[in-house]
Amino acid sequence: MEVKLWNDKREREMYDNFGELFAIIKVTEKLEKAYVRDIISPSEYEVECQKLIAHFKTLSSTLKDILPSIERFHDTYKMDCPSALNRLLVSGVPATVEHRAAVATSANTSAATVAECVQNFITAMDSLKLNMIAVDQVHPLLSDLSASLNKLSILPPDFEGKTKMRDWISRLAKMGAADELTEQQARQLHFDLESSYNSFMAVLPTLGT
Repeated sequence: MEVKLWNDKREREMYDNFGELFAIIKVTEKLEKAYVRDIISPSEYEVECQKLIAHFKTLSSTLKDILPSIERFHDTYKMDCPSALNRLLVSGVPATVEHRAAVATSANTSAATVAECVQNFITAMDSLKLNMIAVDQVHPLLSDLSASLNKLSILPPDFEGKTKMRDWISRLAKMGAADELTEQQARQLHFDLESSYNSFMAVLPTLGT
């Protein structure tokens, strides 16, 4: 006899999100252990950890009304992932970023600012994938991304990410808060975000050199 975990589409989406949250916590725990044991290089660790943190922030925001405590979720399912909880809930940035930021907290090209940019890029892209396309949902995300990019003074004024985010923010400012992006607009915005993100990651090795 087949047993269904959900009664409708909304419940099924909730359980799908729970499963994704469980996976993010478990993967983060394994990644932290791999980094501590030198199984993975610092650069590989940082990229993967930044992605996990950004995905976690987007997902936990989506679940905040039905899952007020991530710690309780962790304990309920006996996950035993203390390092993941510390990284996702307490620190919010990769260990490599913490170490670099501690050495150069005053630098305009600080690792913490770079991590903030990466997380804002991924959060914005994830939100579009979750169909968060209302102006009052999209505008704050692009504003945060634009602000974090502007903190990096080493990026030129005509850097692709800066100019495209300014254009989109200007366009959204002319729309109502409850207005939604069309499918074509959402697709173009996601394309611009992904293109800008790739350009940003490509320029990272040259920052500070």
